[in-house]
Amino acid sequence: MNLEEYFRRIGFSGPYEKPDLETLNLIHKQHILTIPFENLSIHCGERNTMDLEVIYDKIVRSGRGGWCCENNLLFGWVLTELGYNPTTLGSRVFNSMINDFNPMESHLINKIVIDGQAYIADVSFGVSCQIWEPLELVSGKDQPQPPGVFRLVEKGEVWVLEKTGRRPEILNPDFSNSDLVDKSQIKVIYSFTLLPRGVDHFLETTNNLQTDPSSLFTNKSICSLQTPTGFRALIGWTYTEVTFRPEEGVDLLEIRNIKDDEVEEYLREKFNVKLVKKLVPVNKKACYKI
Repeated sequence: MNLEEYFRRIGFSGPYEKPDLETLNLIHKQHILTIPFENLSIHCGERNTMDLEVIYDKIVRSGRGGWCCENNLLFGWVLTELGYNPTTLGSRVFNSMINDFNPMESHLINKIVIDGQAYIADVSFGVSCQIWEPLELVSGKDQPQPPGVFRLVEKGEVWVLEKTGRRPEILNPDFSNSDLVDKSQIKVIYSFTLLPRGVDHFLETTNNLQTDPSSLFTNKSICSLQTPTGFRALIGWTYTEVTFRPEEGVDLLEIRNIKDDEVEEYLREKFNVKLVKKLVPVNKKACYKI
């Protein structure tokens, strides 16, 4: 495990001697533009793990992506190696089906303090709610980024991440009523406290998410990657390319279904992901919006 190998993986060639905000922003953005958010291991008969060396081999050396506990754990190691001294936090993802946050802290994020100002880094939420650069931990401040305007709101001991997005314009009318399309412009994403968490805190959750028949991740095979102009997503056999058009107040969505024998080709060409084991795509009914 070494930084140079990780930097080659994300295509970063800038200086990194000083752990400042500029370097943090650049590395964060390069990570989300090159490493997908994906849960494909679950649907290839493999297991996701919290073992950092296994995660490093998977993402850095094998060219794969990962879900939050993999990507953000790896990113926390990178930040530590760079001298940022990050703090691992746990967050509860908002569930629109129950109109509340899920009971377990299933989403891992990192807090970094630079020159007395705290920031939240998260390189692995995916699709339209993926932040491109760390957010200032300041309550109620609008923080515009390509996907929309993000806000962190302090509510007692709990912080809530929200986003104001744009109207989705679906180019293929066959998908105008797709369950994957989120037509609400204001979204609640997740909540968290500033209580530090260790790796062990996520072990039970990681196991449940990939074994529970009711889990989102057992019901859908997901791969998403941010692009310079938007993002791409493959949910089961449904492929979506999204183009951000902030000047027009819309996001353009090109959605289509692909054939089973096209899935591996799309993963290679659109996400630069090559699987060792056979993927069994899944897209059962579950609460998930892109």
